[in-house]
Amino acid sequence: MKIYDVSLRVQPGMVVWPDDPQVQLSRFASITSGDEYNATRFAMSAHTGTHVDAPFHFIEEGRKVDELNLDVLCGPVQVVQLPSNVYAIDAEVIKAAGIEPLTGRVLFRTSNSDLWRSQPGKFSKEYVGLTEDAAEMLLEMKLKLVGVDYLSVAAWDHLRGVHEMLLGAGMVLLEGLDLSGVSAGRYTLFCLPMNLAGADGAPARTILVEG
Repeated sequence: MKIYDVSLRVQPGMVVWPDDPQVQLSRFASITSGDEYNATRFAMSAHTGTHVDAPFHFIEEGRKVDELNLDVLCGPVQVVQLPSNVYAIDAEVIKAAGIEPLTGRVLFRTSNSDLWRSQPGKFSKEYVGLTEDAAEMLLEMKLKLVGVDYLSVAAWDHLRGVHEMLLGAGMVLLEGLDLSGVSAGRYTLFCLPMNLAGADGAPARTILVEG
């Protein structure tokens, strides 16, 4: 059995969605300052780093993150490797991706995974994401969860449409993955978002287990 941690490290200066607050980490108690223990305060958006979008993110009557079924967030998953010359995940890309029938969960490994190191702290609107026609195909496949290796599963010019389609159908979206160390294939996914009451999303420590 091999475990792959596909979560981003949360730290100040990391890339965040435009207009989201920067990550703040501060030590409010310190042994070196004479306190009995070390303790840290943090503040950030619920959509920072590797995180889950609950349907409520775009659907007013949708489920909140603390209402999500862990059976969806944990289980068999297919990692699909897309060619480096794919700049948007459209219907034609989905057709050629080799998504297996009855997969249930799919993670797309794209050239985005290189951005975490080549452009640390810098947001790029040129990331690879889904278009509406691709989202429609994924819904026809009756997927429960879709993940992408950047801060949005939807391409920059398709944000609202893709999110409304997928979240409106009750799908869970897993964003901000780092799949640079993972090959295409079948794994077991364990994604555990913070149990934030009434929230539209939450950071999630996420691993893939091989074997």
